[in-house]
Amino acid sequence: MKIALTKTKLSLIVSSALLIAACSNQNNENSYEANKAMANIKAPVAKKVPHEMVIHNHTRVDNYYWMRDDSRTNPEILAHLAAENDYTKAQLKHTEAMQEQIFQEIKDRIEKDDNSVPRKSGDFYYSTQMQGENEYPIYVRATDFNGSNLEVLLNVNELAKAHDYYQVTGLRVSPNGKLLAYGEDTLSRRVYTVQFKDIAGNTLLTDKLTGTSGGIVWGNDNKTVYYIKKDPQTLLGYQVFRHTLGTSQADDEMVYEEKNKAYYTGISKSKDDSSIFIWHSSTEASGVSVIDANNAKAMPKKFIEREEGHEYSISKLNDWYYINTNWQATNFRLMKVDKNHLGDKSQWQDVIPANDAVKLERFELFTDHLVYQQRENGISRITIQQLSTGKEQQLSFHDTAYTLHMYGNDEIDNKALRLYYTSFTTPGVDYDIDLTTLTKTTLKQDNVLGDFDSNNYASERIFVKARDGKKIPVSLVYRKDTFKKDGTNPLYQYAYGSYGNTIDPYFSVSRLSLLDRGFVYAIAHIRGSEMLGRPWYEDGKKLTKMNTFTDFIDVTKALTAQGYGDKDKVFAAGGSAGGLLMGAVINMAPELYQGIAAAVPFVDVVTTMLDESIPLTTNEFKEWGNPKEKVYYDYMLSYSPYDQVKTQDYPNILVTTGLHDSQVQYFEPMKWVAKLREYKTDDNLLVFKIDMEAGHGGASGRFKRIHNTALQYSFFIDLLNKS
Repeated sequence: MKIALTKTKLSLIVSSALLIAACSNQNNENSYEANKAMANIKAPVAKKVPHEMVIHNHTRVDNYYWMRDDSRTNPEILAHLAAENDYTKAQLKHTEAMQEQIFQEIKDRIEKDDNSVPRKSGDFYYSTQMQGENEYPIYVRATDFNGSNLEVLLNVNELAKAHDYYQVTGLRVSPNGKLLAYGEDTLSRRVYTVQFKDIAGNTLLTDKLTGTSGGIVWGNDNKTVYYIKKDPQTLLGYQVFRHTLGTSQADDEMVYEEKNKAYYTGISKSKDDSSIFIWHSSTEASGVSVIDANNAKAMPKKFIEREEGHEYSISKLNDWYYINTNWQATNFRLMKVDKNHLGDKSQWQDVIPANDAVKLERFELFTDHLVYQQRENGISRITIQQLSTGKEQQLSFHDTAYTLHMYGNDEIDNKALRLYYTSFTTPGVDYDIDLTTLTKTTLKQDNVLGDFDSNNYASERIFVKARDGKKIPVSLVYRKDTFKKDGTNPLYQYAYGSYGNTIDPYFSVSRLSLLDRGFVYAIAHIRGSEMLGRPWYEDGKKLTKMNTFTDFIDVTKALTAQGYGDKDKVFAAGGSAGGLLMGAVINMAPELYQGIAAAVPFVDVVTTMLDESIPLTTNEFKEWGNPKEKVYYDYMLSYSPYDQVKTQDYPNILVTTGLHDSQVQYFEPMKWVAKLREYKTDDNLLVFKIDMEAGHGGASGRFKRIHNTALQYSFFIDLLNKS
């Protein structure tokens, strides 16, 4: 797949494509002629080239299959995308002032000089600095928490200057603290080149590892590194290599290859630095292989044999491995086993027993403490257990619903737990929590500039009854002085609802631009997430996936019926699998929504899942089903947004994507928009914006990303103003 296209070549191709499309691109858009030309731009009408696909004695005809070009060089396709961008710009030109206003008010709330809380790892304290108008962080370290002897490890702003898109990932310092490894992506395909830097000399080593997943793990000899190589076609990371500094990548030794394409591969290191873990993860099963970090010739050993349906993760403390496992535990339990019984599941011992009403989410180990996070009835809680005595204490927080994230607990002998806390109305707070006394020390709270006062806002957690009687949690936030529970407020509803991904309430400076304009913001915790434990996820995937979509629709109906929003002023948004959600609900209940925004939407479900050459398809079979089996084909076809587009009215729609998206290929939303234009019977707006430089995560840079948010918000607010 020819994805390594230079930006210069792409610019030339797009330029010629623009000529083919005969699109106006005047330099002086404020001139009369430019405005006149802009006003005359019509919605692109795509040609139809019937493409038959036959399986299970069923024939589908895809008139827009021709839009797929893995090389991203086809002039006709690039011309059509350019025409879509021109049409979007023309249709939304009158909102540009509003977009700029919202962009500025969001940007003006953000602390320009904003440093992260230092986290200890080995002999140093590591942190990031954001300065002034910089788009990217500067990675630094010091010899103590207060920043003594501060040295710069990596200034990403300098590295990004030569690129339209630039992303750094996986920074890892060698055990002796002298070398830095990091992965860089300049195309937004999530395929990284690993670079190595001599920190003291501020110079790059000649070693360079291409085609990787970005992260590495150091062996304890400071010269051996382990990394994952990606398949250039499917972009699946499936091979673990061992590299010795100073040698050619071509000579690297492959220590593990994943033969089962349904599995993702990851690598990490135990907290005590004794072991390297290779993670084998699929939707419904997982495994771990262990390598001795002190032996540069060691080969991986299986923790246990992989079993279908068994998911687990491990952590090591002294001679014991602790295991978070779903073995005979729907919502997982914590067990442990002595290192001498590696591979023998019969020797596992209960630490935290299974509880069908409580989901065990994650845990951290310290010298004499176990910290574990559970979720009950949709709310997370953290318990600290002293291992020597068994005494347990539970942390408490003031909000009714919130987000908790344990991070930076890299040292086994830490005396405190590092924790990040946030809610709809509480800007993020970093705490150190004493493991013995539970005393909270506030290390930092995110500062919101301007006239922000958390007391002006209120949040609620309610439950809504779905059509089958299940109760769906919904998190709500609004500004107190603009909210009236009388069905007059505009409503913005968000959800994701796939892969068990749970979206807890969190603070957002961007969201204030909606709340301050009278919007009620709702997160619908629909099935497909794990908000109510593992069964909540199982009831929203594969042959129960339809619950995800009907839950979202039922939440919309309930919120307007209960007066949280005006039934004629409902807006919805979702991205990726959340974009699939948007596509499904507007096919099923388009009348409920005034406007929707679908970012990088996964909408061509059946065709994509039938094509194993498309990146990441094989990993998704356990999430969506394999349509090569008729039962899954029929079910997926019943909700696939692209296949279910029909002759009917649709709401106003904003679709966004990136040309280089590696997760959801650009041609999925491109085809969807073309088909919607063909079938929809309304005069509502349908616009499609393509970032020709970005991928699945959108633009790189902290301020650049705000432009996309401002675009979406102004799209909705403009519709609201017209109603």
